[in-house]
Amino acid sequence: MTLEAVAMIAGISQGFVSKLERDQVSPSVATLVAICDAVGLRVGELFESPPAQIVRAGQGSPINFGGRGASEFLVTPGTQSQLQVIQSVIEPGGSAGNDLYVLDCDVEFVFVVSGSLRLTIGEENFLLNPGDAMTFRGRDPHTWRNTSNTEECAVLWVMTPAP
Repeated sequence: MTLEAVAMIAGISQGFVSKLERDQVSPSVATLVAICDAVGLRVGELFESPPAQIVRAGQGSPINFGGRGASEFLVTPGTQSQLQVIQSVIEPGGSAGNDLYVLDCDVEFVFVVSGSLRLTIGEENFLLNPGDAMTFRGRDPHTWRNTSNTEECAVLWVMTPAP
């Protein structure tokens, strides 16, 4: 992409982009966002992440994908765009509902830590038990349910890239 194209799409002058390239000016946050949009980057991609990040047990960020009867925690850093891991504890009978949904990711992986999970992908139902894992296309319509009336189900979901 040319300097001229970036400037035009971002709504700024070519001169400003040139000075920015040479580290002679500092953009405002709004200008930085506009430039990132123009070149197809997220602002967070401009900043280096630490080489390793730990999320300690019980310290995941609460997240809600819209399920009923599920506690979900993001256990990868929020700055991670290539991979997202979610730890879910699903109450007996908890589910994502009857309607199938899709996620904006290429690959989705589920690992059942404890309990039983019924995963529906399209017209097919799969019963997953402790230690079972399944990989599928995240854009395939799917839903899930804890089939037990008495036991919680603990699951790890892995999505790439992060939705």
